[in-house]
Amino acid sequence: MVRQPAVAGKFYTGDPARLRQELAEMMPQGEAQKAIGIITPHAGYVYSGKAAGKVYAAVRVPDTVLILGPNHTGAGVAAALAPENEWLTPLGPVPINRRLSQLILDNAPLVREDPLAHRFEHSLEVQVPFLQYRNPGVSIAALCLALPDFPSIAQVGEGIARAIAAYGEEVLIVASSDMTHYESAAAAKAKDDQALARLADMDPEGLLKVCREKNITMCGVIPATALLVAAKIMGAESCRLVHYTNSGEVNGDSRSVVAYAALMVY
Repeated sequence: MVRQPAVAGKFYTGDPARLRQELAEMMPQGEAQKAIGIITPHAGYVYSGKAAGKVYAAVRVPDTVLILGPNHTGAGVAAALAPENEWLTPLGPVPINRRLSQLILDNAPLVREDPLAHRFEHSLEVQVPFLQYRNPGVSIAALCLALPDFPSIAQVGEGIARAIAAYGEEVLIVASSDMTHYESAAAAKAKDDQALARLADMDPEGLLKVCREKNITMCGVIPATALLVAAKIMGAESCRLVHYTNSGEVNGDSRSVVAYAALMVY
């Protein structure tokens, strides 16, 4: 089975040569650092590509990457693992890492293979061209998450950590998330600072709690929470903000923005 691109030509260009050029422009040259995970946005590249590019440029992309994304469509199970053999983008096919995928199934009982959750979901797909550009030999496992509460998210995060330990090779975890949606730039920044403080403190339960209690519309809070749970077990001690921006910096409208943050967990 091959997952066809759902948002090529919409969230990013479907032209391979232009896509390579845009990715090169979004990723500044610099020294890449080993990390356990990153949090990176998933809007159209014209809006969030600069933030995503900065964190992808700053991180070493190993041969195996686990992508965690939120479920925007409502389709499929609450913890859906991509079952395909490969994902196609304009840059070519990316193999699904069957060994890591099976280890996740073995170690995270809430996870099920389910193509429905992934079929039209953009939050994971838009990460793949960045990964291909940084490491043409990359393979991925992909989890689309809509878990209801911290215990279930923590259970999946713990299972991910066990699966990666059993895998025995370097794995980068990518959590896909935008920040506050459709508020003024100033209001979004005030809310997002509260979520970013929980991330800086490596506090997964606090992150989920503050987003839900303060109505912070961080759409990937579930993937980010799962990343923090897994990363702490894997020895992570720091979460550093690489870049923060919002759509108003592109379209000039600061009255109603979507905000974007890129962070590195190491």
